[in-house]
Amino acid sequence: MSDLEKTIAIFEGYKIRRYYDEKAETWYFSVIDILHVLLQNKDYQITRNYWKVLKNRLKKEGSQTVTNCNRLKMEAEDGKMRITDVADPQTLLRVIQSVPSPKAEPIKLWLAKVGYERIQDMADPARSLDRAREYWQQHGRSEKWIQQRMTGQETRNKLTDYWKEHEIKDEEEYAILTNIIHTEWTGVSVKRHKEIKSLKTQNLRDHMSEAELIFTALAELSTRKIAESSQAAGLHENKKAGKKGGAIAKRARRELEGKTGKSVVSGENFLPPKKNIKQIKKRKQNK
Repeated sequence: MSDLEKTIAIFEGYKIRRYYDEKAETWYFSVIDILHVLLQNKDYQITRNYWKVLKNRLKKEGSQTVTNCNRLKMEAEDGKMRITDVADPQTLLRVIQSVPSPKAEPIKLWLAKVGYERIQDMADPARSLDRAREYWQQHGRSEKWIQQRMTGQETRNKLTDYWKEHEIKDEEEYAILTNIIHTEWTGVSVKRHKEIKSLKTQNLRDHMSEAELIFTALAELSTRKIAESSQAAGLHENKKAGKKGGAIAKRARRELEGKTGKSVVSGENFLPPKKNIKQIKKRKQNK
């Protein structure tokens, strides 16, 4: 989970019911639980009534927020599984914006700050690069890793620019091509690689080793060069270029692995270390 999603999961000390959609790689949170914390109501029924009124108001305003909410069965206060409205982080933040509560004010200020930074980034793209570098530094990445991550991103951007100019339009096609290249050079899909690293919604590239970043860049650089030389257009032709580009990185990976005896594809990540649950239980028992 991202820092934002962790904050939502235990909001103001309250546990929020949530569900992880493996296919969409997205967390969904109980809207009622979030509103209950914001409104500080003792009775859940008051919160449910408030959400009913708020939904009607948002619909009248033409907001898509309510439409974007899903309905899932979750365990209720009485222990039974009941249908409740859930929302992903983006939709949930929009709901929070509509709640006149002092508890919501810090989040509203944060949203305003993020929005202003986005406007600045559009006017001066270098700002977003500086912000990314600062973020990675704060999370303990070395300068060498950061440089490789940014170089790899530039290579990636050039490839996606080519795709955009050659009849690759929607996100699904971008994802298909990315997965073809990745599977070809690593031997595993993007989803499987994330599972190996114990990732869910986190960005895979932000948790790659230096070697993984380098081979990913080689695969995507090779793909673009091959696509350019053959003037590949559309999904079918770019799939072929992706397999050829990924194969070049695969051969290089296998040669390196043969020399070192170590796998390039690694389960290592930059996630915070998990607490040893058994040790915590023992400490509680000894007290």
